[in-house]
Amino acid sequence: MTIRTYEVGEPDPYPLFVDRRVYQGSSGRVYPIPFIDHVETDAAPREWQAIHLENRWIRLMVLPELGGRIHIGYDKSADYDFFYRNNVIKPALVGLAGPWISGGVEFNWPQHHRPATYLPVATAIERGDDGSVTVWCSDHDPFARMKGMHGVHLHPDRAVVELRVRLHNRTSEPHTFLWWANVAARVHDDYQSFFPTDVHYVADHARRAITAFPRADRPYYGVDYPARAGDDADRLDWYKNIPVPTSYMVTSTEDDFFGGYDHAAQAGFVHVADRHIAPGKKQWTWGNAAFGQAWDRLLTDDDGPYVELMAGVYTDNQPDFAWLEPGETKEFTQTWYPFQRIGPVQQATTEAAVSLRVDGEAVHVGVVVTRERAGAQIIVRVGDAVGHHAAADLAPDRPWTWGGALPAGTRPQDVEIVVSHGSETLLRWRPRVEGASPEPHRAVAPPAPTEIATVDELYWTGVHLLQYRHPTRSPLPYWEEALQRDPGDARSHLAIADVAYRRGEYARAEGHVRVALARMTALNSNPRDGEASYLLGLVLTRTGRDGAALDAFAKAAWDGRWVAPASVEIARIAMRRGDARLAVEKADAALAAAATDTRAALVRAGALRALGRESEAVAQLDAVLAVDPLDQAARALRYGEEAVAGLDGRTLIDVARDVHAAGARALGLRLLEEAGRAPATAAGEVRPLAHYHRALLLAREGDVDAAAQARADARQAPDALCFPSGLDDHDALRLAVRADERDMRARELWAMLLFDGGRHEEALELSREVVADPAASPRALRNAALAVHAVEKDAVAARALYDRAIAARADGRLVYERDQLLARMDVDDEERLRLLEAHRDAVLVRDDATAELADLLVRVGRADEALALLQARPFAPWEGGEGRVLGVWERANLALADAREASGDIAGALRAVVAAVHVPTSLGEDRHPLADTTALFGRWAQLLERSGRGDEAADVRRRIRTSTEVKPVHEDGTIDYFATSLPDLLLFPR
Repeated sequence: MTIRTYEVGEPDPYPLFVDRRVYQGSSGRVYPIPFIDHVETDAAPREWQAIHLENRWIRLMVLPELGGRIHIGYDKSADYDFFYRNNVIKPALVGLAGPWISGGVEFNWPQHHRPATYLPVATAIERGDDGSVTVWCSDHDPFARMKGMHGVHLHPDRAVVELRVRLHNRTSEPHTFLWWANVAARVHDDYQSFFPTDVHYVADHARRAITAFPRADRPYYGVDYPARAGDDADRLDWYKNIPVPTSYMVTSTEDDFFGGYDHAAQAGFVHVADRHIAPGKKQWTWGNAAFGQAWDRLLTDDDGPYVELMAGVYTDNQPDFAWLEPGETKEFTQTWYPFQRIGPVQQATTEAAVSLRVDGEAVHVGVVVTRERAGAQIIVRVGDAVGHHAAADLAPDRPWTWGGALPAGTRPQDVEIVVSHGSETLLRWRPRVEGASPEPHRAVAPPAPTEIATVDELYWTGVHLLQYRHPTRSPLPYWEEALQRDPGDARSHLAIADVAYRRGEYARAEGHVRVALARMTALNSNPRDGEASYLLGLVLTRTGRDGAALDAFAKAAWDGRWVAPASVEIARIAMRRGDARLAVEKADAALAAAATDTRAALVRAGALRALGRESEAVAQLDAVLAVDPLDQAARALRYGEEAVAGLDGRTLIDVARDVHAAGARALGLRLLEEAGRAPATAAGEVRPLAHYHRALLLAREGDVDAAAQARADARQAPDALCFPSGLDDHDALRLAVRADERDMRARELWAMLLFDGGRHEEALELSREVVADPAASPRALRNAALAVHAVEKDAVAARALYDRAIAARADGRLVYERDQLLARMDVDDEERLRLLEAHRDAVLVRDDATAELADLLVRVGRADEALALLQARPFAPWEGGEGRVLGVWERANLALADAREASGDIAGALRAVVAAVHVPTSLGEDRHPLADTTALFGRWAQLLERSGRGDEAADVRRRIRTSTEVKPVHEDGTIDYFATSLPDLLLFPR
């Protein structure tokens, strides 16, 4: 499919360590994904791989190269795009790693927005015996390497988009995740979103604020909606009423549906999913004002504004993370379907939807269905009597509507609609009795650890901070405080052990686990929970003590909740020891407890092969692929390395480790060799890591010479964009450093991984030896500067390292980061300006650096040069970083006004202030509707008065808004979702 496309820039060659950045209410950690912070300003035709699905009613288009999103959802009979169609690919800096596009349906996991939203997925097309088609899209998430898989399913005879999702934790550790399907709908003044009729309250991110729905009963996002009630402008279900960027999420409902309706087109869509696992229902908008319209321009050329009507599974808020245990698979379904000509829906199933409006003594009923229903029966009951009974040949393009009179005194709850077809009741609906609903709770920040009363509360507060990936608070102080009060508290020891284990601090993790086990077994040797033994087994495995690990896993398997994960680990140990019979036995035990754990199936297949039972091994692999045709490890074991040719290098490493653990050692090593040849992608470079992984496996097999050669290959491989992460990378790099202390490549990569994991002191020690080499890379020097600043607060030493890096390669990021460091060192403006201007060409490549250069020009009295700089190029703000360039624009014009007024040029001063007020579109943003305009508009009014234009001045003063409601920082210390500084600013906290 050829689509006009604004291309993105090259990935940043430096890793970003910004886990304290706030993103959708949780940590905006982006490492190890390379960051992209530039989008081209001119579009050109580009061919995108597209998968088209079409039946009689619906046409869909899926883009595998952009996270497997649905780009087009078109209702053929209504000639209507029920999903917002963006006719250009125009990224803006909204995504976790930079580029993000609006439109269609984005499938967000394991957090919002999908970290891999601008990366490709593997695809497979499955055709059902009934003529249905499923387009499967699958990848390993960039952070935990869990496997996410969604299938876009279209029936031949139904106007329904069915999404079949399979989330599998293919790792040995529990992980948290979110799932939100992010559906865009094109909006205008006549577009209305609808939630179930029992939704009386909605909440902001993390439930920081709530308000009534659909009529807001209090200020929300700083907007005083009750003051706007006279013309219905207090209703949040109409896009036109919301002037500022706003999210709201349903707090509770007994229904399974929600959606949106275009009153102008008389068409819309409904989402239906089981509320018991899919409670999330949300609307987001940029806001119907200049600020939001600026974002519309950044994200599309001609397709206008949109809202997001998002559907969450295992979550009802953001952040609201759930857990996937080791080997666990969660499967669920979501459905959407278009409808037409009946107005907003009050009740819906996957088969039908109804609208019911009672207006005095008149009733209006509409019914739509999702497949042809010849001879459908519709009964409208009023009280115990049948008020209307009709037979109709219904179809997705043939809704049924009826209007009639009601007896005097009829209440809405007296009316019931029943829709049936044959013996099947498609839908039954009676309006609920309206009553007062209890107001839901509003989240409050947890107290400091010393202010919490009990050890139990300390433990659970830490769990909350960990599970919700809190960006600015660590859970560790809460668990450490718990241990101060009760040194043997098993839960807190286990929690700390888990954090230490994931950071590769194995000795520390083991110490905490053993103290926990001592408490748990002090009175009974058989604790109910096997988690401690399981975690101990993981630590022992990572430290090469397979015999002791097997014992620990065997004990963990006494607990039914841990029998499957523990049995998989025992089976893998058995394969390493050459005991294929034990491996089969334990794989069988794992599958008996968790039939969907493909890790167990892979080990079982490998063990069967080792026993010469090839046909059984093939049958096992075929069974896996029948369920998941994109299980890459199963494909490799079934058909060889050719079956996974073309996968990205990181996924090849995952597959290689999986098949090696299943006993296919030679295949695993060959796949690592292939990964060592895989080119870098936007997801990063892994060729050095692939060779270090190969060296680790060869060393464990006793092939010392081959391991040394693999490490040599790693040192020769390209390493730009190579950002290691995870325990497998940790162990491979640790071994490489221990095997050869002169391997500076391994040291630099390991230091990166340790720094990301919070082990700053160790990262600094490794980095010192790397940067002692006069030929150290700019990346190594820059990373060492961050480590010096983080550990020793030595800004002078950090600056010296930046100076060395810039002398080697004066790129924009290095120059900008050094300037941010200098700002925190209180270096004077003239010196900072001199250093930026010395590398002007590199500075002007970056929006943030250009804005900083312009701001410094203003501060040293060169406002005219600053304005020329700002007018010479377009800017594209980062979501949450809005206002930065605009602030410089205002300050520059006001400084120019001051200079002109001082020279007696009042008219010139007035022109400068008016220029400050009116924001040029090239800045890529506009003033927030709630921005404080006291100083700016006050200056404008003052100059008007000096010009003798008092009436105009009075009018301007009436437009002044003093904002006291929009605060960038919340009580809990987190930065507001819409007031986050660019992530770079968090590199050097004050």
